[in-house]
Amino acid sequence: MRKQPIPLSNLHTHTRYCDGADTPREMILAAIDLGMDTLGFSGHSTTFFDPTPCMSEQGTRDYRTEITALKQEFSDRLTVLLGIEQDIFADHTAVGYDYVIGSVHYLKTVGGYVPVDLSAEELTESVQRDFGGDIYRLTAAYFETVATLADRTDCDIIGHFDLIAKLNEGGRLFDEQDPRYLRPAIDALDHLLSKNVIFEINTGAISRGYRRIPYPFPVFLHRIAEKRGRVTLSSDAHRKEHLLHGFSDAQRIAKAAGIGSIEVMTGDGWIEQPI
Repeated sequence: MRKQPIPLSNLHTHTRYCDGADTPREMILAAIDLGMDTLGFSGHSTTFFDPTPCMSEQGTRDYRTEITALKQEFSDRLTVLLGIEQDIFADHTAVGYDYVIGSVHYLKTVGGYVPVDLSAEELTESVQRDFGGDIYRLTAAYFETVATLADRTDCDIIGHFDLIAKLNEGGRLFDEQDPRYLRPAIDALDHLLSKNVIFEINTGAISRGYRRIPYPFPVFLHRIAEKRGRVTLSSDAHRKEHLLHGFSDAQRIAKAAGIGSIEVMTGDGWIEQPI
């Protein structure tokens, strides 16, 4: 029997309501041109300490209103879903969405909130200021925070599990094979796997030129496969041109890690699709 193709779906997308480049309508029209089945919007939740990349409170209300209207307008051409990327330090709980992506973009330290994915220089400064000069204390603190995502955000999907490695291409900041990095990461992964959440295989760092492989990196995908965890594909698209960026490679990497299926969200809920 010929295997059915995986429906073209992406639940991790950003628009001008937060730090994306395009309007929701522009993203929808691009998705239709690509022959996509499902497009989910996941605007960044409001964070009082760093309003630049996220939706404002009024913007969140406008976002919900517009996406809800676009759902109806395009219902005969595309399944449009209303989601949110809920930062662990978000100002409000995520209620009334089709799905929630839980993410860690910051570490909370004595000195304030440190972004983990914006600047290698900021991370280096934080290591010296907040972690006694030990980069592995910082990475452990990151994964200890990630481990609490399901409990604190009630998310359906874990966003970019190992985002802390975004700026580490070529081992610029730390050794990704070092047990001091891997042990806290695996502990966090195992805890989240026990919550039956879905991990996104996220190609966003590839489209933006930071990394050559998606999150989670293969060592973590192997663990997910061993534990019979669930994964979905996303591109963390901030531009309409990136809606399906790297999906073929992501499927290949997932299969090589022993993952046999991808979870796809449709208008009727999640379906499991063999790869």
